[in-house]
Amino acid sequence: MSEPRDVSQWAGEQAGAKGRVSTMASGLVGSEILKIAADIRELQRGGVEVCNLTVGDFDPSQFPIPTLLCTAIQDALATGQTNYPPSNGMPELRTAVQRFYKTRLGLDYPIDSILIAGGARPVIYGIYRALLDPGDVVVYPVPSWNNNHYCHLLGAQPLELICGPENNFLPTAGDLEAALPKARLVCLNSPLNPTGTAIDAEALRGICEAILAENHRREPLGERPVYLLYDHIYWMLTFEGTKHVTPPELLAEMARYTIFVDGISKAFAATGVRVGWAVGPVDVIKRMSAILGHVGAWAPRAEQVATVQLLDDAQACADYHEGFLAGLSTRLRRLHEGFQAMKASGLPVDSIPPMGAIYLTVHIAAFGKTTPTHQPLRSNEDIRKYLLDAARFGIVPFGAFGMAEAGQGWFRLSVGAVSEQDIIDALPRVDAALRALT
Repeated sequence: MSEPRDVSQWAGEQAGAKGRVSTMASGLVGSEILKIAADIRELQRGGVEVCNLTVGDFDPSQFPIPTLLCTAIQDALATGQTNYPPSNGMPELRTAVQRFYKTRLGLDYPIDSILIAGGARPVIYGIYRALLDPGDVVVYPVPSWNNNHYCHLLGAQPLELICGPENNFLPTAGDLEAALPKARLVCLNSPLNPTGTAIDAEALRGICEAILAENHRREPLGERPVYLLYDHIYWMLTFEGTKHVTPPELLAEMARYTIFVDGISKAFAATGVRVGWAVGPVDVIKRMSAILGHVGAWAPRAEQVATVQLLDDAQACADYHEGFLAGLSTRLRRLHEGFQAMKASGLPVDSIPPMGAIYLTVHIAAFGKTTPTHQPLRSNEDIRKYLLDAARFGIVPFGAFGMAEAGQGWFRLSVGAVSEQDIIDALPRVDAALRALT
């Protein structure tokens, strides 16, 4: 064998070179949250312990996947379930999702309405790709997760609806009124990442009525309909009496225009297992299936086989969620109560009571104040960096979710990767850091 040839000078970063990648790729912005995570890793490499509330993920030492799921994956691998699955999903899993939606959500869909994919992200991409042509308008609220990036990938035109705390950062039919005539796709996420808030039946019904009215106007004119991407990946994670609702549950005709984004990643702490699904009108699902089949975005066969066992075992799901939801809600309540105590003591903070998902929304209005090292706090980024350095408290500003000026003072706190004790230990550090400001 000959000596390896050093090609590093040719394969390395091509500084100043133009036109080597597409216009789309060159303009694609990286994840803001990953940049924040890099700051935290740098501190941790130096031996600093951080209460890391930045990642929308789970630490398996805190929240392991269900034992049934783990064992079933191992058994499926041991019995040779390692070849390609069907591109639209194992028939057994598609029928298991069908049964799951019928028993848990009261929605009876045909089997051809169900598409399995390697997590929820390919599903979202498949919806965008199947429905949108370049220049089509996508309407979505901000804050929200990654709709701006998907619009960039598809060459779609984003139409952002700035939402505020008065409606738990979720849109109303009134917010959509002017946007709907231009829209090809409306995107909703409930419970919402980043806020942990959930849309109620009245607000969702109003949005659905507006979408149906718009489509009834378009249909006799031969115009393409507007669809609703309904991302409810967190629907099994609700607290404090919050009731999850779906568009077809409220108005059956919405099944013509609604595509669900769902999977096991959040509801069973199985983010790395990569099993997600879409449920929607058959014609759209078939086109999504063809697209994702070419991409090869299917979920691994063994994990699909195991997910059938999980979804079909109602008692195992209930037992798992009893402890899982208790752990999440306890952590979220600890944070909320801690910030409410700081607010009561006169500090410039507030928080929205947790409703679902793994997130708490916190307001930290420390603008105009100065740190002990004489650094003025002028932006969310200044506050984020100060709390990370002074309190070892890692949080994500709403600017990472599309809100720039409108999101000043608002932050997402994610509890999937921390213990309750981590939070208990961190809150006094945050209190002390805020009191040190002048």
